[in-house]
Amino acid sequence: MIRFTIRRLLSGLVLLLVVTSATFFLAHLAIGDPTAGLLGNNATPVQRAALHEKLGLDRPIITQYWDWFSHAIRGDFGTSWRNFQPVSDQIALRVPVTLSVVLAATLLAAVLGLVVGVATGLRPGGLLARVLKVASVVLFALPGFWVSLVLVMTFAVRLKWFPAVGYVPFGQSPSAWLSSITLPSVALALAAIVMIAEQLSNGFLEVNKQDFVRTLKARGLSSRRVTLHVLRNASPAALTVLAVMFVGLLGGAIVVEIIFNLPGIGSLTQSASQIGDIPILLGLTAVTVVFVVLINFLLDLVLGWINPKVREI
Repeated sequence: MIRFTIRRLLSGLVLLLVVTSATFFLAHLAIGDPTAGLLGNNATPVQRAALHEKLGLDRPIITQYWDWFSHAIRGDFGTSWRNFQPVSDQIALRVPVTLSVVLAATLLAAVLGLVVGVATGLRPGGLLARVLKVASVVLFALPGFWVSLVLVMTFAVRLKWFPAVGYVPFGQSPSAWLSSITLPSVALALAAIVMIAEQLSNGFLEVNKQDFVRTLKARGLSSRRVTLHVLRNASPAALTVLAVMFVGLLGGAIVVEIIFNLPGIGSLTQSASQIGDIPILLGLTAVTVVFVVLINFLLDLVLGWINPKVREI
């Protein structure tokens, strides 16, 4: 188990190096001279040269990246080029907002996806299974921002059950916090619920055909215990989908945060991209990679617990 853990941590470090280096060089290539976005079009060449020197842009680009990476692995992501505030502090203020929405959406998707997936797996071809197939087509065809706007118009503007925009910290008011993240979480979770339910339902049907299930039924085990055995064997694929969906929800949070005016890392990514604030973009990329590595690590541990053969891979 120790070797398994070390291998996963080392692969995570390699992933961090590859993704951040690609982001660094692609951002420099795409943005070009960042002082144009920071100083505007009326800046003089002297002002641009002074800012180049202040930001360290006059050094070789390899040196710039290694300087950033060597500090980043110690938790120092540098300072923002826009306001010269520490990147870590700005991200720390935004992460709770995004995590609140994404974790709530993931929990909602996991619970409802499990219930619907098991129900449709037990009754293939039933009404719920047909509704699930229609919902999967409709939800994947509709743009996410359109679904978010429908939720706002229905539950915030017309019914006034939830606020249309804004975020309330948990420490300020738990009930207002829950109310402020409900619509964004539902908007993010709808497609994930359908995907997890379909994956679990298909896995249920496949496992139900296997010989060991027939053996368990022949031995007279109750239907509840047989269902638990089937669920345990069908769940790895659904867990993998859930982990992939969590990473996808982090990316989808950008659109949702803009629509619901939430001060999360999605809106910070948008503002940093507009002015070419590369330290902010790199810090957000590193934090996202850490989340991805952590989620995959936890997934591997759970899959290794369900199926010990996974630890040998």
